[in-house]
Amino acid sequence: MISRDDCARRDAADTLAPLRDQFMLPEGVIYVDGNSLGALPRATPARVAAAVQQEWGGGLIRSWNDAGWITLPQRVGDRIGALVGAKPGECVAADSTSVNLFKVLSAASRIVKADSDPLTRIARAGGAGAPARRVIVSERQNFPTDLYIAEGLCRDLGWSLELLEPAAIVERLSQGRGADVAIVMLTQVNYRTGALHDMAAMTALAHAAGALAVWDLAHSAGALPVDLNGADADFAIGCGYKFLNGGPGAPAFVWAHPRHADRFWQPLSGWMGHAAPFTFRPDYQPAPGIARFLCGTPAVLSLTALECGVDTLHAADALGGMAALREKSIALTETFIALVDERCAPLGFAVASPRDARVRGSQVSLTHAASDGASHGYAIVQALIERGVIGDFRAGTAADAHGPALPDILRFGFTPLYLRFVDVHDAVEHLVQVMQAGEYREARFNRRSAVT
Repeated sequence: MISRDDCARRDAADTLAPLRDQFMLPEGVIYVDGNSLGALPRATPARVAAAVQQEWGGGLIRSWNDAGWITLPQRVGDRIGALVGAKPGECVAADSTSVNLFKVLSAASRIVKADSDPLTRIARAGGAGAPARRVIVSERQNFPTDLYIAEGLCRDLGWSLELLEPAAIVERLSQGRGADVAIVMLTQVNYRTGALHDMAAMTALAHAAGALAVWDLAHSAGALPVDLNGADADFAIGCGYKFLNGGPGAPAFVWAHPRHADRFWQPLSGWMGHAAPFTFRPDYQPAPGIARFLCGTPAVLSLTALECGVDTLHAADALGGMAALREKSIALTETFIALVDERCAPLGFAVASPRDARVRGSQVSLTHAASDGASHGYAIVQALIERGVIGDFRAGTAADAHGPALPDILRFGFTPLYLRFVDVHDAVEHLVQVMQAGEYREARFNRRSAVT
């Protein structure tokens, strides 16, 4: 048995414990949902207020130059890039995850079309006479927005989107069966289960099949070490409001490998992606490198908040950086799994995330099998929230042409910057009490809200 005293001793020995002081955490709340929305950094309110009152209020339009507003996408992008294995000048912060995914998938599709043309003399994997590459392969349980964006692009291009389980993706790309695959689009950490892909291995497999590899880092950037250049990835996008603590609706980020960055325009050729936006020329000339993946005017206040969030992660640089955060993340999730096995398995709970920490992100998902056969996952999460334990719920799906039915998921994210081992212990204790008292059966916990 793991006692609360055991957890308190681990907290006392935790060299990363001071990082918790960077955040404004409500009294009496155990926040295990940083994988959906990171907690508020203490520095953010004052920094955003200064941007509003001094830079906007006092500086007015002069602040585009005087306060450096115009370079915020690049400055914040470089700070994020340092966390995900990008070199300076390779990453920018802008727009949303969905918009950035459309940009990079479109750019990747244009590269594929060019490289498949014998006239270019640079055809990959097969050369002239090879099958046309018109398939995007992704994981069936990939986050829906990624699938929706890819589906829309495929419709416009006359391509097809194939949704497969991870093992089937490996098979699809092996033994010459990937000659028609243009792009492999994966999220490094699965949003439902927390399963972690081997980015380097999957990228190498895609390249061996002649395809490009596009990665979504929404659940890995800021949660675990990522090395885009080391993995030789082609494109990547990611979210600013989860583990990067940038605030609700924070700008996302986009990265392109330098070998691709200058090859094609991205489809949203807005003025900030122009080589010289303030010449006001009527014709578009793309900026060099990653700057061409910008589009409209930078969202100054949101980027200011995001910069504060990214700073909370760089505060760990002197304490071991992302490697140290990953070590603590694994320890937190291992503790949670052990406590669930001890206390919650008899109550119908099972761990839906990989038990091997090497292939698990910074979250643990549970399923619940009720004796009455009904699904109570949503109500259980709502009862926990009422007690101050904030996780979230993700609905399952029925069986379809792509695979069997998926169960409802109770999802718990473990942000090592501010979560303690006693929080993990207490969260499980609250879960046990919710079940033993039958609190989840109350009508108020069974009324679905718009956001789950």
